[in-house]
Amino acid sequence: MIERSLNLKSLELVNQGKVRDIYKFDEASLLIVASDRLSAFDVILPDPIPGKGEVLTQISNFWFDKTTHIIKNHILNQEAIKERLSNAEYEQVKNQSTLVKRLKPLPVESVIRGYIIGSGWKDYLQKGETSGVKLPDDLKLAQKLSKPIFTPSTKAKIGDHDENITFELAENLIGKDYAYRIRDLSLLLYDFAYSLAITKGIIMADTKFEFGTDTDGDLYLIDEIFTPDSSRYWPIDLYAPGHSPASMDKQLIRDYLETLDWNKKAPGPKLPQEIITDTKNKYGQLRDMLIS
Repeated sequence: MIERSLNLKSLELVNQGKVRDIYKFDEASLLIVASDRLSAFDVILPDPIPGKGEVLTQISNFWFDKTTHIIKNHILNQEAIKERLSNAEYEQVKNQSTLVKRLKPLPVESVIRGYIIGSGWKDYLQKGETSGVKLPDDLKLAQKLSKPIFTPSTKAKIGDHDENITFELAENLIGKDYAYRIRDLSLLLYDFAYSLAITKGIIMADTKFEFGTDTDGDLYLIDEIFTPDSSRYWPIDLYAPGHSPASMDKQLIRDYLETLDWNKKAPGPKLPQEIITDTKNKYGQLRDMLIS
């Protein structure tokens, strides 16, 4: 169990993820609090990024509001948070909490890649494909793909690693109908967000989504969307294929960790102060560019 940093005595803590604390609000809803914790390579690092939870909440809620024409999401009326919590409790979470509908998460993460980078690039170098999707032979690092591709992955528990899987395996895990629906919806979501981000001078290289269902089997977009924790963002004026682009996301952390002699298992290494500060500033810069 991760050390508990909040003191919400009026609510039951039901789960702690790598970044989020989830509380039971009532029988039909949950309070999700985005912490300042940071995970990389599916390991929670010992040093938080100050203000990160607030930035993630602002960016995610911005995108949830923008995408309701594509799919409904889990967001509920946020006024109930202040009405339910004591003043002291509310002050702890007011800028980094979201009241959401209680849903059943699908056990597959939906990953959309518009550019070849990260684990997709590693798969490509080894096999010429990623998640069973065959790719051209002459791609460069960070090259834009002819069209975005759906590359699902497993949803890892804390301490485990997400694994890229084929579409066929995703079908086996969640059923053919849901597999096709989350693929098509994810591509629509990515296309919409990519087009908006470009107008702000930002490339969204790839992203991942989570979906959940209610008791009737209806599909919802859940968790977070298009944050710098779940997406790769690059400033367009610094982008060039063949090189690892300057990032506005947690790739800053990954790049630093790759220089260390670390087996990518817990416990994670401590971060230098300059890396913490740079990451904090990049997250804030991304928020300001997107939401301005």
